[in-house]
Amino acid sequence: MALHIIIDGYNLIRCSPRLASYDRQDIETGRNMLIDHLVVYKRLKKHEITIVFDGGGSGGITQREDRIKGILVRFSPPGETADNLIKRMAATEREKALIVTSDRDILDYAQSKGASVVTSPAFEEKVQMARYVDTKGLNPESECNGWKPTTRKKGPSRRASKRKRRLLRKVDKL
Repeated sequence: MALHIIIDGYNLIRCSPRLASYDRQDIETGRNMLIDHLVVYKRLKKHEITIVFDGGGSGGITQREDRIKGILVRFSPPGETADNLIKRMAATEREKALIVTSDRDILDYAQSKGASVVTSPAFEEKVQMARYVDTKGLNPESECNGWKPTTRKKGPSRRASKRKRRLLRKVDKL
């Protein structure tokens, strides 16, 4: 199942100290830096990524929807907030969606619709790790992700529900 990452753009920018400094200089610069950060992540992970921003495309981007460097950038239409647009997308995508925001209202709504959620700081950490792996020239698929072969048996003593395990697998794909 393909994973569609839907990002609350301004929330992620303002939760990140590095991106927030660009945003304070110029809002368009902040958006462009976010896209540049996500390009490396998209190249490594191959997930579909949509960034949702408030507004009708103020600044250099004048269209409501545009694909920039393989990342879909959407602006909420007049009269609608980005939060409502993200909620609609979460309701439509359901299990295929992973919502990135620190807005509690959106997180609760998305989870109620079956979408996976992750906070902006946690997602930024994943993006930074991908940038580090790319900089060092490491191949993330060649590493064994910390698993060491052992004969020690581990049973499902406290196994989470099937739904919870499925949601956790999506977050692990980040």
